[in-house]
Amino acid sequence: MILDEPIAGRNLARVLLLYNEPVLPADHPDADSEYEVLYTVDEVHQVLTEAGYEVSRLGVSRDPSALLAGLREHAPDVVFNLFEGLADCGSTEAHVAGLLEWLGVPFTGSPCQALALARGKHVTKRLLQGAGLPTASFFVVEELPLPPCPLEWPVIVKPATQDASVGLDQGSVIDDPDRLAERVAYLLESYGPPVLIEQFIPGREFNVALVELERGRCPEVFRGLPASGVAPDLYVLPPSEILFTDKGPGYWPIVTYDSKWKPGTRDYETTPPNYRAQVTPRLQERLRTLAAQAFQLLGCRDYARVDFRVRPTGKPYILEVNPNPDFSPQAGLSGALQAAGLSHAQFTVELVRRALERAQQPVSGVRRGA
Repeated sequence: MILDEPIAGRNLARVLLLYNEPVLPADHPDADSEYEVLYTVDEVHQVLTEAGYEVSRLGVSRDPSALLAGLREHAPDVVFNLFEGLADCGSTEAHVAGLLEWLGVPFTGSPCQALALARGKHVTKRLLQGAGLPTASFFVVEELPLPPCPLEWPVIVKPATQDASVGLDQGSVIDDPDRLAERVAYLLESYGPPVLIEQFIPGREFNVALVELERGRCPEVFRGLPASGVAPDLYVLPPSEILFTDKGPGYWPIVTYDSKWKPGTRDYETTPPNYRAQVTPRLQERLRTLAAQAFQLLGCRDYARVDFRVRPTGKPYILEVNPNPDFSPQAGLSGALQAAGLSHAQFTVELVRRALERAQQPVSGVRRGA
């Protein structure tokens, strides 16, 4: 397999690892999701160094001029974009990608527009509805007082512009108007508007990862894995499932913040992932098709993850689309890659190769560097 072959000598390409410096205090309740990027940077740095690239790092926080100064100083051939947005200003994730695009610096992952659209869960859902793709009914609240709920109970309430399950706990699923008003008020105070109120979908939860990869470079890995049908190099990995093993009364089967970031908690220990979900061929094909359509709709690039809930009747609903999902070798994307036969390290190198190839492609009729 070509991706397993060592790269002889030092690669001439200079790779800059760009990431968000944590801005939350270490004891903040949402700090775990923000600080994990530092571990991911270490892992990616090691992989790319061993592959022969000249690797440097740039952490950026509240001062955007540090990004411009760092790009001038390091003069990278490609940026490996691990910038997830500041914890208290998530829109900066798209802003950073936009600056890289403006400067003509090739980078890994999705472009600015996809990141901006996906950051707003409510915006993504409106796009999905407009494209005829299934997503749960919802409404959005910008301020109090709360309007009458037009949805059937129960509902699930989320900060509309947060990711990593920030703001989600067992109190997020609501089955009466008084508690709904209290929860919305809490989220408005804690995270600001808008707040997304969504029909709760009972059933199973699936994550479907998608990757863009040149089949000719690793034919053994993707033998038998069908192309997406929407783009020649886009492949949909086998679905993984979040298993809800706690069947206790009053316990909602959802992926909370604790489920993702707090080992030892009840939510974490009772939501193990299964990276080879047991599904019927019909459901797998339906998930594959919908995930590929959502990837294309938002304009994702390189890799993304689409999350689903599936009713007991077998009907799937798209929860959200995640361009540039968590790139940690311990995260779900890595598990899905391994289930398909591709290591996290191999895919890391492939992302750099793809970004370098994009750097040689014409932009508006002018070749880069001309």
